[in-house]
Amino acid sequence: MPELPEVETTRRGIQPHVEGRVPNEVRVRQPRLRQPVPAELAGEIVGRPLRAVRRRAKYLLLDFGHGSVIVHLGMSGSLRVVPAELPAERHDHIDLVFGEQALRLRDPRRFGLVLWQAGEAESHPLLAHLGREPLEEGFDGAWLFRVTRGVAQPIKHLLMDARKLVGVGNIYAAESLFRARIHPLEPAGALGRKRCERLADEVRATLGEAIEAGGSSLRDFVGGDGKPGYFQQSYFVYGREGEPCRVCGSPVRRFVSAQRSSWFCPRCQVRRG
Repeated sequence: MPELPEVETTRRGIQPHVEGRVPNEVRVRQPRLRQPVPAELAGEIVGRPLRAVRRRAKYLLLDFGHGSVIVHLGMSGSLRVVPAELPAERHDHIDLVFGEQALRLRDPRRFGLVLWQAGEAESHPLLAHLGREPLEEGFDGAWLFRVTRGVAQPIKHLLMDARKLVGVGNIYAAESLFRARIHPLEPAGALGRKRCERLADEVRATLGEAIEAGGSSLRDFVGGDGKPGYFQQSYFVYGREGEPCRVCGSPVRRFVSAQRSSWFCPRCQVRRG
């Protein structure tokens, strides 16, 4: 599933091409996604300028002032800028047409979303209870220390809890924990101030580096410009079971917790709690 870096890469890729422009057509070839595409979508946005392309967690927000188109890329979707008359392929379900260009949603598994929210996008039920953004002001070691006090759940689970912190999916939680030298199953409440500071720094650094690399290309993800991401080439542990740790040479291990695979180095990430 595209995580925060992939969605932010998409946002940056499409923003220069559509922000400030006026859509003249909406083409819906397949309205049955995870939720039905709203029938009123064209009536709400055609002829109105797109004021801003924003992101909240793993959602793209196309802000038209009086409301927003909320887009989620699902498990393997992409939102790309293409020539408006480029023939659609099998999984190209929706085009938002801006003159000679179009924003095209490709979603092979049809698990994505294209919704309309009048007024503030953040009031939509999917967004209203989301937690803190890791790349914005307010996420730091002090905040992480506060929210982990008395918490017995593993720190990796907390990092992936969107009610507390958004956009840090399985890939980037595993990589950040390795870089901070913290075992994924370490109880969140066992982390002291220094380790919370180190982990917060590594979360921000890992996400930032992934964005600069265009995200990670898993399955068929491409960014808004159609190019794949390359961050997977620098993974320390994710998906590297049995391969030597890039730091100490020990074989990377994998285990399953909360129905999700986790990877770690047993020498670099010793569990303390």
